[in-house]
Amino acid sequence: MEYPGNLFVVAAPSGAGKSSLVKALLELDAKLSVSISHTSRAPRGQEQHGREYWFISPDEFRAKVQRGEFFEWAEVHGNLYGTSRGAIEARMIQGEDVVLEIDYQGALQIKDIFPYAVLIFILPPSWDELQQRLIRRGDTQTEVIAQRMHNARHEVAQAQHFDFVVINALFETALFDLKSIVHAQRLKYASQRRNRSNVFRALDLIED
Repeated sequence: MEYPGNLFVVAAPSGAGKSSLVKALLELDAKLSVSISHTSRAPRGQEQHGREYWFISPDEFRAKVQRGEFFEWAEVHGNLYGTSRGAIEARMIQGEDVVLEIDYQGALQIKDIFPYAVLIFILPPSWDELQQRLIRRGDTQTEVIAQRMHNARHEVAQAQHFDFVVINALFETALFDLKSIVHAQRLKYASQRRNRSNVFRALDLIED
């Protein structure tokens, strides 16, 4: 089913800058809202329940899976992450554009369920730069960084299945590219016909 609102799904390997780019995009675009995912992991740093994630126990998470409450879910780095189907659909039915930050597994699941979703993959400019970004975080152990670099090799290969790829070498350029994708999606014929129906009627492109 196609909804009035658009769904943008952004994925990337850990350290590529996905969260920072999405946060900056939301500050620039008042028409976009972010969907808060559920996770079984503990909060990190200043993260708060209901802001970055809904933090729940592994048992609570699996119960939601059994009830079919998630649009998609996946295990990433040993933790469970999932997206509430009802929350997203309610927003899109109202015409809101929603952006999701999830891993590639969840993104591909959503594309199967909702083919109109726009999938965007964020790439680092190089392996060395990705590793340096993980180190600069300062809160990740050496063995964890090594595991994430190993996982990134597989994750980056999945970019071929996405609609758009943004290379985050220079943050400002990557943000411009991300914003351009959102704007272009809104200018597609189907979106314009749906959201600017008064113009289309005036031009006899829609019959009353």
